[in-house]
Amino acid sequence: MHMTRLRGAQTVIVGIEESRVHIDSDGAIVEARQRGRSLALGLGFSAGSATLIATSISELARNILLYAGEGEIALQPLRTGGRYGLAVFASDHGPGIADLERALEDGYSTSGRLGLGLPGVRRLMDEFEVRTNGVGGTVVRAAMWNHS
Repeated sequence: MHMTRLRGAQTVIVGIEESRVHIDSDGAIVEARQRGRSLALGLGFSAGSATLIATSISELARNILLYAGEGEIALQPLRTGGRYGLAVFASDHGPGIADLERALEDGYSTSGRLGLGLPGVRRLMDEFEVRTNGVGGTVVRAAMWNHS
């Protein structure tokens, strides 16, 4: 498998392509979810872990559609040493998150939805980071490592 250095000890697996899905409809959410699950299984994740990744992708993509109208989900296979992982980037040019601390609280929703939201994604994934300025645009990076 060919690799290229990403940052630090992480590397991107070149033999497996990064995948991007433009999020602008419910159908795009389904496509992003399916691509993420397929990539995870291809990296050797268990079916259960692949489902957790797909669920996280669904939540992030749904947030893009609800709060920004459109954006992108990028899926990036990773490798560190002998471990494989999958990073999910959700980005948009929407209004940003005005109160990030509150948005990361369990049960908080401005849409009235009962989904997992950002706190759920943070619990499901091994790594989680949000960049937003509260005025415009948000980028969420979540990653899971294959623990098997």
